[in-house]
Amino acid sequence: MLLMLACLWWAQQRNVAWPELPYRFNPWAPLQFDAPPDALLRLRLGALERDPVACLDVLAQTPLRVRVLEDRVTGPGCGFSNAVEIHRTAVETSPPFSLSCRAAVSLALWERHVLLPAARTQLGSEVARIEHFGSYACRNVYGRETGRRSQHSTADALDVAGIVLRDGRRIRVLADWHGDGPDAAFLRTLRDGACTYFDAVLGPDYNAAHRDHFHFDRGAARICR
Repeated sequence: MLLMLACLWWAQQRNVAWPELPYRFNPWAPLQFDAPPDALLRLRLGALERDPVACLDVLAQTPLRVRVLEDRVTGPGCGFSNAVEIHRTAVETSPPFSLSCRAAVSLALWERHVLLPAARTQLGSEVARIEHFGSYACRNVYGRETGRRSQHSTADALDVAGIVLRDGRRIRVLADWHGDGPDAAFLRTLRDGACTYFDAVLGPDYNAAHRDHFHFDRGAARICR
């Protein structure tokens, strides 16, 4: 793979024609919403952070119903740029919440490639609604008076509390994480799968503060617990 990338770089620098590569081998191909994750996924997600227009173009491929928000600063270290207000994903997600474009793309990918198929195969039902505790909030980590800002302060994080299925079942992190039944296994699939698309994924195994939700964020830290 490294040798191939080096050859491609050399060809680009010298404007030499090169055969078109399949998507999974082409580091310059823009991210495709329906494509399964591959070795170049993180590279493509990183490219969206540097190109706001391209990020919104990818978001337009998804089922998310959004309203583009104006960039704003709401306090020291707080505010967002290239963010959207999400009114619905492929399922209900009320109330609406705000996310940076990069986090919204990750959410759409997680839903498409992890949440929806896991509900069908593991629980035999479609998903009706994602229950959440919100996203953007100008605050420090854990709401402390001092310390570093949370990823929520830049609309780069979402807290997911549970999933409601179309057959009426409600799976909640607080009630169903600890166990060995299908609901607990489903929640672990959601947590593990989120680590492919988000930078930090925190749940009950991380600490007591996350006993009732999954924290998904796009940021500098890489952690999956």
